[in-house]
Amino acid sequence: VRLALPKGHMEKNIFKLLDDAGIKLNITTRGYRPTISIPGFEVKLLKPQNIVEMLNLGSRDIGFTGSDLIAELGATNVTNLLDTGMDKIKLVAAAPEALFKGDEFIGLETVRGTRKLRVATEYTHLTQQWMTKKGFNPENSLLVHSRGATEVFPPEDADIIVDNCATGNTLKANRLLIIDEMIQSTTCIYAHKGLVDAAQENDREAVAKKQAIDKFVTLLKSVLDAYQHAVLEFNAPASSLDEIVKALPAMRRPTIAPLHGDSKWFAVKSAVHKSVLFSLIPIIKEHGGVDIIAFDLKQVVH
Repeated sequence: VRLALPKGHMEKNIFKLLDDAGIKLNITTRGYRPTISIPGFEVKLLKPQNIVEMLNLGSRDIGFTGSDLIAELGATNVTNLLDTGMDKIKLVAAAPEALFKGDEFIGLETVRGTRKLRVATEYTHLTQQWMTKKGFNPENSLLVHSRGATEVFPPEDADIIVDNCATGNTLKANRLLIIDEMIQSTTCIYAHKGLVDAAQENDREAVAKKQAIDKFVTLLKSVLDAYQHAVLEFNAPASSLDEIVKALPAMRRPTIAPLHGDSKWFAVKSAVHKSVLFSLIPIIKEHGGVDIIAFDLKQVVH
């Protein structure tokens, strides 16, 4: 299985995900072909943009890249196998504060009669679509292809930028306001569509590859699910046990057992989503629960 791993800003989270799944990489200095602890997998490090292109061509079987790049490069010969939810970004159009009147962007009116409105971006395909939708045309605007650090173009070299935004801090630092949000993106695992199609048609080599890929994806999904959950353990009095259990979420049902030598108390264990801990623990306390412990999970396989 020819696996493509991303270099750059996606690298840290993806490498941690692999490590948490028990998958070991051995990367040599300046090496682009690390070894991996999964038999039958061959790995290459590529830029996320190149991963899209190689998956689309079929020279890579699976790879990690951003859904924004899939859309930008128009890759149609890929299949999304798993959304990791990592590296969340928004693709936004933004402009200097001086080109706003209140909340309204007035850039076209500001430059009309003197020059064309300049729009700088690395996302030329998606930006051109957005410009057409918003009524920008070759008569009144010009698309400038930036190649990094797009946020520094305004105000001298561009009136609008289209760029990815994670926290918005970079925009604020450069005194840029958002005009429009175009798409949201995360890092996903994609496969070459031709491989998936061939496996469905019972091609022997493709079936073997797809089975290995499915196991790989299941392993990573179990870690991603574990990131979202915690095991909650506590002791509860028999008098309020039913009330606590009513409020207690679980994957199926909580595990409940009487404490040794004390029929008035029970030990309760349940795997819960981390988002509910803030509200759930006070409820347990209000109903007499004690000795409350919450701890992380390594993997969750449903």
